Amino acid sequence: MNLPCWTRLLPHALIFIVALLTLQGCAGVDSETLPEDISAAEIYKAAKKHLEDTNYEDAIKLYEQIESRFPYGKYAQRAQLEIAYAYYKDNEPETAILSADRFIKLHPSHPNVDYAYYLKGLAAFDLNSSFFGDLFNQDVAERDPKAARQAFKYFAELVKKFPKSQYRNDAIKRMKKLRENLARYEIYVAKYYLKRNAYLAAVNRAKYVLQHYPKTEVVPDALGLMVQGYRKLGLTGLAKDALRVLQLNHPNHKATIGVLQNK
Repeated sequence: MNLPCWTRLLPHALIFIVALLTLQGCAGVDSETLPEDISAAEIYKAAKKHLEDTNYEDAIKLYEQIESRFPYGKYAQRAQLEIAYAYYKDNEPETAILSADRFIKLHPSHPNVDYAYYLKGLAAFDLNSSFFGDLFNQDVAERDPKAARQAFKYFAELVKKFPKSQYRNDAIKRMKKLRENLARYEIYVAKYYLKRNAYLAAVNRAKYVLQHYPKTEVVPDALGLMVQGYRKLGLTGLAKDALRVLQLNHPNHKATIGVLQNK
């Protein structure tokens, strides 16, 4: 760092204090009034401080300054990745995904590119959490679990492309939760159709669970809904087949007890 020329007249101890205060001041630096001779490392340090202090907007502005002033250095690459993280922490998941995706396209071989994939999954996962958190507060016909499917896709890409990634295990755990949520959503839709006498639609939704989410906890519910739907449609043989599978694999499940009580 270049200190002002007048510091040459000060004792060494005071020079040290001036230097220290100057460095600390970087954390509060305004992105609009950055000195022309400030280094990428200094801007990065200030941005990092803002990030740690949850001043995400200021951090993003400084990271963008690094990209603008030093587009080809190592700090620019770091800034691009940390911009995505800052948007994620600032509850802007869509922008975080776009920023992470930009980093992946610009630096597909970067040693930390797996984190960009992971971050995309986390951001979409948060959107998914919001979706399922309000699942029962809105008409199911208006729902679209797109974020959950996107999160699953992003995590799956990470697991496939980077089998040794430190984020792999957490991604797999989240994928399992996403599968359960998506299966529950299909059951919820099937019940919605069943209550509205759309029996074929209900059966098709239940069958979708068996085909795409065969190892989830709601499989017995899907079979129970198929039994009910087929009965309403007058398809006695298919209803008996579904009931047989349900009794064989889940004899004590509430879905089994329910359809047996409502023959």
